[in-house]
Parts: sequence; structure tokens; C-alpha cells
Amino acid sequence: MSQESQESPAVEANLEDSLASVEAVETAVEADVDEVVAEDVEAAQDEESAPAEDEVEVELDPIEEFKSELRRLPGDWFVVHSYAGYENRVKANLENRTQSLNMEDYIHQVEVPMEEVTEIKNAQRKIVRRVRIPGYVLVRMDLTDESWGAVRHTPGVTGFVGHTHQPVPLTLDEVFSMLAPTLAPKTQAAAAAAKAASEIKVDFTVGESVTVTDGPFDTLPASISEINAESQKLKVLVSIFGRETPVELSFSQVAKI
Repeated sequence: MSQESQESPAVEANLEDSLASVEAVETAVEADVDEVVAEDVEAAQDEESAPAEDEVEVELDPIEEFKSELRRLPGDWFVVHSYAGYENRVKANLENRTQSLNMEDYIHQVEVPMEEVTEIKNAQRKIVRRVRIPGYVLVRMDLTDESWGAVRHTPGVTGFVGHTHQPVPLTLDEVFSMLAPTLAPKTQAAAAAAKAASEIKVDFTVGESVTVTDGPFDTLPASISEINAESQKLKVLVSIFGRETPVELSFSQVAKI
């Protein structure tokens, strides 16, 4: 046997070992590359998802937000009687009395429910703020004998609503309806506008005598036969050639005599 034939199996064996080593290295490198790629992809996904999470901000309904705030506040809400027209004075008296008696830990808040309405007087339209429930004041407090006495004996307070010594607190919906009458979500804007229109105060009465201040009947006397508060129109009777003729005018086209 020649030397060349004897060396051939050894060379083949060494070659196979070298190939196996190369394959092992390639496999390891591919595994490392796959791992690095996977990590990069995962990091990229995290970066993409992070802004998305930041962007998702739920817009709270103003009504639900206000109710949520009411739930978090300490104490219960009670209603006290006062003399009509003295609600804000009673509020000031009670706040001063709370401080002077060091009852801040028990009497937390005093509110007079208010509302805004549109009034028309002398052909002038204006928004006025008025007491929504005359003769009543809301108090948020922890009810104890001491806090009850502090509120009950405040000048202008005639008593609690409910049992004399065991007043019943308001429900959350009752508090909300009293303190947030003008709060409405955007979807209820039209309904709110309609409600505001229905609350317009009209300073005219049927049968009242007025003077026309604008248009072809300017300076003529007239008497009101119909009032339409929603459209702010009046139907008046104007004497033309000795005969009463119905004419439709806006509130701003007449003046009281």
C-alpha cells in the first residue's frame, strides 16, 4: 500500500472535522444573530407601543368627573333651612362660625346652589345669576353632636331638612343635581340651549300697554295680545285708522309705558 493511500483517510477525517467545526461556528453565529435581531425587534416594538400608550388618554365626561370628585370628598351633604333671600349671608355666617369654633375638621364646605338665567327687561337681554333653591343651603360635614349644634345655632339657620336631630344626608345624584345644574356634556349642548331658552324671563304680560319703538308703527301705542318667549316675539294690537290690527314685533321693538 502506498503512502498516499494511507494518508487519504486521515486527510478526509481532518477535513470532516474542520467542516464540522465550521458548521458549529456558523450555527453559533446564526443563533447569536437571531437572538440580537429578536432583541432589536422586541425593543423596536416596545418603542412603538410606548408612544401609543401615552397617546391613549381617555377624555372624562365632565359630569362623571364631577361625580367622581364628589365621591372622594370627606363627609356627607346635608340641607339646612334659611330665610329666603338670606342664603349667601347664612353661608358666610356658617363659614365664620366654623373657623371661630375650630370645627374645620367636621364642617368642610358650605354651598348655595346657583344658576344662570336670561332675563329681558326694558328690551334689554342679560344673563343674571340667582339662587336656584331659595331658602336652602348645602353643608358638607361629618355629623356629630358638636357639628350639628354649630350649624343649627348659626344665625339665619332655621333647621335641618329631615328629622330635627337625625338629618338624612343627600344622595350623590341629589347633590349633583343641586350643585351642577349648568354642567352638561358636549353631546347635550343642544338640549342645554333649549332649556336656557325656556328659562328666559319675560318682563311683559298679556293685556299690557306698550309703545312701538321701531318699524312702520314707530311711536304708536299698542296692547299685547300674545307672548312667545321662545322666539322672543310679541303679537300686539295697534290702532290703525280707528281699527285694532294685530302686528307681530320682537321684544326689542316695544317699550313699556
